[in-house]
Amino acid sequence: MVKWSALMTSLDGIDMTTPLRGVPGPIAVDRRLSKPLHQQIYEAFRARIIRGELRAGQLAPSTRELARELRVSRRPVLDAYVLLLAEGYFESRVGAGTFIAASLPGRTESRVVRPAGERRVSALAAALPRYERAPAALGPFQVGQPDLHSFPMDVWSKLMARHARRVRVQGLQYGDAMGLPELREAVAHYLRTSRAVRCEASQIMIVSGSQQGLDLATRVLLDAGAFAWVEEPGYWLVHQVLTASGCRAVPVPVDAEGLDVAEGIRRKRKVGAAFVAPSHQYPLGVTMSATRRLQLLEWAQREGAWIVEDDYDSEYRYESMPVASLQGLDTNARVVYIGTFSKVMFPSLRLGYVVVPPDLVGCFAAMRRAMDLGPAHASQSVMAEFIREGHFARHIRRMRPIYAARRRALAAAVERELGNRVTIVGDAAGMHLTVLLRDPCDDRAVAAEAARRSLYVSALSDSYAGDAPRPGFVLGFGNTRESQIAGGVRQLASLLKHKSAAGEPSRRL
Repeated sequence: MVKWSALMTSLDGIDMTTPLRGVPGPIAVDRRLSKPLHQQIYEAFRARIIRGELRAGQLAPSTRELARELRVSRRPVLDAYVLLLAEGYFESRVGAGTFIAASLPGRTESRVVRPAGERRVSALAAALPRYERAPAALGPFQVGQPDLHSFPMDVWSKLMARHARRVRVQGLQYGDAMGLPELREAVAHYLRTSRAVRCEASQIMIVSGSQQGLDLATRVLLDAGAFAWVEEPGYWLVHQVLTASGCRAVPVPVDAEGLDVAEGIRRKRKVGAAFVAPSHQYPLGVTMSATRRLQLLEWAQREGAWIVEDDYDSEYRYESMPVASLQGLDTNARVVYIGTFSKVMFPSLRLGYVVVPPDLVGCFAAMRRAMDLGPAHASQSVMAEFIREGHFARHIRRMRPIYAARRRALAAAVERELGNRVTIVGDAAGMHLTVLLRDPCDDRAVAAEAARRSLYVSALSDSYAGDAPRPGFVLGFGNTRESQIAGGVRQLASLLKHKSAAGEPSRRL
């Protein structure tokens, strides 16, 4: 039996400012009922616990707070809590508060929702491929993953702590849809000096990674039903962005000089935009030649089209200096330049940037406002200091030789284990290289089998928008330690040896 004095002591010690999220709404009383108020409160809590809506270990609201929310005296709330404690639904912890009992099972009643009737979604949503959760654990050859163990987390943590101590009320308000002015200034300076981008801070928009930048550019530049050139093979998420916006991709082949502009014109001259990665094309890794760059700019000006330049990992080049941006050659403000911090910093940072042509800044800001109002303040502020204090540039300089060594080790292992069965391309820059298979092969099946063995290669076929993909694999080395590379390539070679006859799918092992 719960003693009243002990209950009062424990309940009075509850933090009055920490309610259980979501409780006040569903916990309701009706004074018109003959049922006592304390019984209504007790039954409401018990029902939510039994249904699994309130889980073991969750903090219950204080009696004073709940009484205030329900606009009743504290006595019926206390009486309800006495019953819940006595029956084991609640437990009291001295100095901490009252909690849903930890001994309760996570769910005591099945509440499986069984959809019925017609379930309509938009045609655009239905057209997207099914989402597959990325592997929770990191593994060899994952594409787009930097070396997270080498990131200066101590520096980043100190900057975050400094920001937390200095945050002002203004930092809690909705910010500018274009982003924090200090970060935009830092990004503009970095792009002018390292990427030869012609821009001012007023043109910089801070976005949640390059993917949001691509989506935003598509929304602003293209109407539903519009056509756009995409590189073939190319970045597969560009295809999904266009699909989600109701636009249609026109695959344009990529050769040793980059996107074949003449072939694009032959296939479809009148398109709204061209999506390209001229500095380090994904997945083939080629750099667009000066001739092709000038041809592309000339085409865009002549046709009134736009160019969306995705410069996702140009910081790392191993055989030459970084290549200047396509945007820097543009004299007609036809290029929307997109970059990201995910490849240099860490993916969950979710910070990127768009350099917007001056006359389109208002359109981009209005569209951004409609999408998500604007970027979060805290991460922008810390990133601005990380750049201003020189940590960003130092981190890039430190990582270049590390990635260069891994790139050499991976290329050597591929040549040793796979020999004349493959051709290596795209290893002069970035954090991945691509192996082109010379014989027919179901690279998707091989990649799926490799993933089951914690080897995360990407099938080259997934990068094609057309119907005649060339088989191969994209191998990331950013997060792959040198000690893992040789064994990983041997494992891939072993899987390839078990593929079935030419043109037939690989058999599962």
